[in-house]
Amino acid sequence: MTGASDGVGLGVAERLARAGAALVLPVRNLGKGAAAVERIRGAVPDAAVAVRHVDLASLGSVAALAQTLHDDGRPIHILVNNAGVMAPPTRHTTEDGLELQFGTNHIGHVALTARLLPLLQAGRARVTTVSSSAARFGRLGWEDLQAERRYSPVRAYNASKLANLLFGLELDRRSRDGGWGITSNVAHPGTTLTNLYASGPNLGRRRPSAQQAIMARLARWGLFVQEVHAGVQPILFAATSPDATGGRLYGPDGLGQFTGAPTELPIYRSALERDDAVRLWELSERLADVTFTAADPEQTEALRRAAE
Repeated sequence: MTGASDGVGLGVAERLARAGAALVLPVRNLGKGAAAVERIRGAVPDAAVAVRHVDLASLGSVAALAQTLHDDGRPIHILVNNAGVMAPPTRHTTEDGLELQFGTNHIGHVALTARLLPLLQAGRARVTTVSSSAARFGRLGWEDLQAERRYSPVRAYNASKLANLLFGLELDRRSRDGGWGITSNVAHPGTTLTNLYASGPNLGRRRPSAQQAIMARLARWGLFVQEVHAGVQPILFAATSPDATGGRLYGPDGLGQFTGAPTELPIYRSALERDDAVRLWELSERLADVTFTAADPEQTEALRRAAE
């Protein structure tokens, strides 16, 4: 579960721990990761939870994490691609020169999923990629995908969340076509009050953004914003429910998809073009320097036997 040091990710991790899952939490800030483990064990004293370091804005860091997990040799049964950054006011780049939101929210998770593919196959995994209702308004500007010529915080965020959605849907198609044995779907938490509304909008600012204060006020009024305990529900449903299937989008059932109980949502019109998904997949493999290559069946079976 990426992005589990706070917010929705931590909420999902705690619920999974209560259900008996053995958790691996890859985090950028190891101090926050340790605090997350302490909180989880405060709620579930015998929780099996480990922290690993990863910076999704660094493909080298992603590769190092994947190697660590391969060395552990344990099949992965659930992967939640959740971590992200939202709407920094000025353009920033990843260690590899990609626009920060596209590079972190999308390419980092593409690289991680591809590098973990043998472990995911061995676990017959369900992969849930966390998008946003903002994907409805996303557009992939193929001529300026990295927003080098024109940067808009919100447009770049929307595009990265659309990329998350397209990736999750295409992963399921390719798994079914290739017999990978992986189920992939997409979820979003609605408008949930977390530090996401402070960390991104305040990146590089001298004066704090008003966005978090506005969101907190709306949450107190019960308008269009929900707390973490509610926001985790669509993600948990997508990642664990026997009623959730591959190639689907899950989110809140309330007005505007801001709040509500988990439900299957219609795929947004912005994500209906298969040609866009294929083009993005091929470009993403190049940018992430990975190829989705299925594991040898003997390797997959050996991993399963070793974990028994």
